[in-house]
Amino acid sequence: MFNNKPLEVTFLFIILFFSSILAYNYYNTYSFKHNPLPQSYQISIKNKENEVLKNMKSHYGFVYKFPLIVTDKLQGKLYGVTAYENGHISIYLNKNVMQESFDYIIDEVIPHEYAHALLMQKGYLNESKQGHSQKWHSVCIDLGGKECKQYVNHEEIINGKLPFN
Repeated sequence: MFNNKPLEVTFLFIILFFSSILAYNYYNTYSFKHNPLPQSYQISIKNKENEVLKNMKSHYGFVYKFPLIVTDKLQGKLYGVTAYENGHISIYLNKNVMQESFDYIIDEVIPHEYAHALLMQKGYLNESKQGHSQKWHSVCIDLGGKECKQYVNHEEIINGKLPFN
């Protein structure tokens, strides 16, 4: 049947090949979302947190450890958020974007959110209402962040993105 039609065979092969890749990617994404965080991810998160705490101790002479929670409840492309709830500060990392951006979350998001948490703990954010001030930037760099940029509007996150309120 296909002996006379090499173009059809090639096209059929391409369709099957890319359909297989699509199915494989869908399976990996589904598995990641519906299973506990892989052990390698947990270890990397813990190692980065320990590095941030070590930097905090060396730059500021004290250590505040905050709960670091991986959740699938953050909306959209929000990589992480620091929340003050019932007198406690917690850091949330977005599992929904973790598979595609894990290195970024480790290198940037954890020190970024820890800088917010530290400034909340010390009372600075209540005074200025500026989550990404020069003081925050300096703390973020001290804790091991590389770029420490503001990616979203602080009020937008607080008012519209937290499912924890």
